[in-house]
Amino acid sequence: MRYTVGSLFAGIGGICLGFKQAGCKVTWANEIDEKACETYAINFPEHSLHCEDINKITNPIELGKVDIITSGFPCQAFSVAGYRKGFNDPRGNLFFETARFIKEIKPKAFLLENVKNLKGHDKGNTFKAIEEIITQDLGYSFINFVLNSKDYGNTPQTRERIYMVGFRNESKGDKKCTSNFQIPKKIQLEKSIKDVLDSEKQDEKYYYKEDHQYYPALVKEMTSKETVYQWRRVYVRENKSNLCPTLTANMGTGGHNVPLIKDGFGIRKLNPIECTKFQGFPDSFRFPEKMANSHCYKQAGNSVVVPVIKRIADEIVRVLDLKYKN
Repeated sequence: MRYTVGSLFAGIGGICLGFKQAGCKVTWANEIDEKACETYAINFPEHSLHCEDINKITNPIELGKVDIITSGFPCQAFSVAGYRKGFNDPRGNLFFETARFIKEIKPKAFLLENVKNLKGHDKGNTFKAIEEIITQDLGYSFINFVLNSKDYGNTPQTRERIYMVGFRNESKGDKKCTSNFQIPKKIQLEKSIKDVLDSEKQDEKYYYKEDHQYYPALVKEMTSKETVYQWRRVYVRENKSNLCPTLTANMGTGGHNVPLIKDGFGIRKLNPIECTKFQGFPDSFRFPEKMANSHCYKQAGNSVVVPVIKRIADEIVRVLDLKYKN
C-alpha cells in the first residue's frame, strides 16, 4: 500500500523526502517562508505546495485527506537558545495548529519533530501538555524518542532531535501499530566529513583572506584538514570528533556562524550545498539560482536529517501494513 502524506511546516522538504524514499506519496505540503517555498518547489515540482500561513487554512480537509501527517513545527520557542517561553510564545502555539490538522483530517499516523529540549521545557510541563492533547483529546498513541544523526542516520553531523509518533485510535484499547512500532536502532557511522565536502576549489567568496580580522587566529588554530571548525565569537573551536557541529538557522544571519574547514586552497566556510549534504540530502538537491546565501544557509540549518526521517518513515509504513494491508 502506498500511503499518502501531508506535510506541515515543510521547510525545504527534508521530512517529505524521507517519506518519499520510504515509498509514500506526498499529497500536499504547507510552508509559510516564501524563500523556502521557492527551494521546495524546484526540488519537488510534483507536490502540491501551499505557501501560506497555516492559521489562514481554515478548513484542512480542503487540502485533501491523507494517511500520515508530518509536522516539523517551529522549535525556537522550546530551544535553549531562545527565550524558553513555550506555549506562551506565539511560535509555540503552532503546535496547536498541527493538532487541529490531525483532529480534522484524522490520519492513520503522524510524525512530529522538534529540538530535544522540548521534553525538558518548563520542567516537563510543555511536553506533558502536548502528550495529553495527542492522547486524550485526539485519541492517538504517543511514542517519543531522541535520535542523533551521527548514530542513526549515517550522517557525520551531531544533531539530536526528538521525534514523536502516534497512531489513530490507539491511545487505549487496541494498540496493534503502537505495540509493533520499533524505535530505530543505532547503526555504524560509515560516512566521513570528506565524503560530504567538495574537493574542488570553491568560489572565492567562501575563503578567508589575509586582511580579514579573524584570519590570523584561524590560520594559527586551524591545522587539520580532517575536521570541521567553528568561530565562537573570540576563539576557534575544533570539533575533535571529526563530525560537523549541529547546523543552525542562524548560519544565515552572519558568516561567523557557518562551520569552517581547511582545504587544499585555504580556509573557508562550508557552502550551502555542503550544508544540505550534512543533512543527508542527495547530490541532486539544489537551491534556486541567484538566491542569496543567507536564505540558503538558513534553510539548510532549519531542515532535518533525511536518512533519520526515512528510517522512522520505513517503520511507520511497516506497522501500518500490519494493520491495514489486505
